[in-house]
Amino acid sequence: MGSKIGVVSWDATTVTDGRFGLLSRVKPGGHRPAPGSKDQILDSYGVVASSLTFSKFTANERMNTSVAAPEEHTSGATKPVPSTPTTSDAGPKLPRVWKRWAIGIVSLVGLAVAGWLIVPTVETALNTVSTDDAYVNGHVTFVAPRVSGQVLRVLVDDNYRVKAGELLVELDPEPYQIQVNLKKAAVTAAEADRRAAEAEVRGLLAQLRSQRWKLQTAMEQVDNQVALLNARAAALRSKEATLERANADLARLKETFGKGASARQELDAGIEAAGVAEAQVKQAAQEVYEVRVTLGLPPRPASGSLTAVPADLNQTFSTVRQTVADFIHIAAQVGLPLNRSEATPTEVLEEFRSRDAARDVDRIFAALIPEAPAVKQADAKLMQARRDLDQAELNLRYCRVYAEIDGVVTRRNVNRGNNILAGQQVMAVRSLTEIWIDANYKETQIAPLKIGQRVDVYADTYGSRRTFRGRITGFTNGTGSTLALLPAQNATGNFVKVVQRLPVRIELEDYDPEVDTLYAGLSVTPYVYYKDQSAGPNAGRRLQDLARPGTPGENRP
Repeated sequence: MGSKIGVVSWDATTVTDGRFGLLSRVKPGGHRPAPGSKDQILDSYGVVASSLTFSKFTANERMNTSVAAPEEHTSGATKPVPSTPTTSDAGPKLPRVWKRWAIGIVSLVGLAVAGWLIVPTVETALNTVSTDDAYVNGHVTFVAPRVSGQVLRVLVDDNYRVKAGELLVELDPEPYQIQVNLKKAAVTAAEADRRAAEAEVRGLLAQLRSQRWKLQTAMEQVDNQVALLNARAAALRSKEATLERANADLARLKETFGKGASARQELDAGIEAAGVAEAQVKQAAQEVYEVRVTLGLPPRPASGSLTAVPADLNQTFSTVRQTVADFIHIAAQVGLPLNRSEATPTEVLEEFRSRDAARDVDRIFAALIPEAPAVKQADAKLMQARRDLDQAELNLRYCRVYAEIDGVVTRRNVNRGNNILAGQQVMAVRSLTEIWIDANYKETQIAPLKIGQRVDVYADTYGSRRTFRGRITGFTNGTGSTLALLPAQNATGNFVKVVQRLPVRIELEDYDPEVDTLYAGLSVTPYVYYKDQSAGPNAGRRLQDLARPGTPGENRP
């Protein structure tokens, strides 16, 4: 009688001269089934069933033997029976004893094997939560160029393994090289404009220096003219005194000449001296008037002395005011805000000197060069030209498309000569290391699960010969139905309750793609040891800590 249960093939019994034997127990692949799996449970049941069948068969055999014995004795009554027993009569008793021992030993062995298979299965079933709705998942990086152009080379194909930074696709760089050359020329022109603007500002600063000295000289000239006015006025008074003396002498000469006490010659000399003194007075007065006019004053004051001048004449004199205006105008061209039109020249110069703590005029002029509007404008144009050059060089580098992660190339859809656009997907790279398990547990299984619990994962690809160790790292905040493109509408009259499934993320801890490679989408069966102590980051919790700024993968437990 032969039977096949699950993946275990049995030849249950073979009866040969009253002997019963378990001939074969073969499992494809030559390995034990996973703990708690259907294969192991059916395997255990098969061993027990075969043991019971063996025991039942041997019992029936003994019963048939005992019933057949009297018939043999009855039929033997008509025949002569030897009075002395022979060795042939005593022979069959030894095999029956051997069979009883064999039955007991085989039964014990069968029970031991059944216990050895069933106990781990029962223990696993009592301490773990499992699901067969689980799959391998991993990061996928879609490769796309940052610039458009014609494909010059494609260096990889589907299923090629690549490293981060490895060249995948190269676009025709010639159009972008031309742009780089043009931008370099623009930078050269902008640098020349900047030097010209600086030279212009230096020329304006030279004029500003000149105007400063002109202003200082103008005020000093006013002071000199005032001093000259005082000197001319003093000379006028001296001439006037000389005229008075000459007139007095002439009066005495006339008096003595009338009395005959002086000669005619002396009188003529006195008349001549008085005339000369009068002419000198007039000349001195004209000189005083001239100085007053140069100072912007009336030749003859309405009242007061000829030397009377305003106290702030050196601040209000027209030449001084014009020089101040020119100084402020040039200062404005170099970016110096001296726009106080009501300020006096002294106040303007003081404000200019106060721009430096040490009142160093040369340092003030040197600091005005980079702050001049023309220089700033030239600097801005130069910076823009350089940024344009940087962008052109960046676009040139973007003609070479590199792998961003380690992985395997998939879904290549580009060939040499294709014209592609910026952002157009040309292939994808699947990571071999950044993978995890998405296990969709029923909502009735979620209660005992927490972050940090140990997980044993069995992949259908490798069967039970390879156990992957992992831990729970998080729970999706919503069932699969709520995250669907078209969520189910349960507010209808035909509602049927269906057990929902919640995706649970399991990170593998001992995964080495070089040894046993897992591919995205493979089916796995995870066993969560929910009675064990949780360990690792966020252990024993349902929610992870708040995300911290960083690159992708740094915040992963």
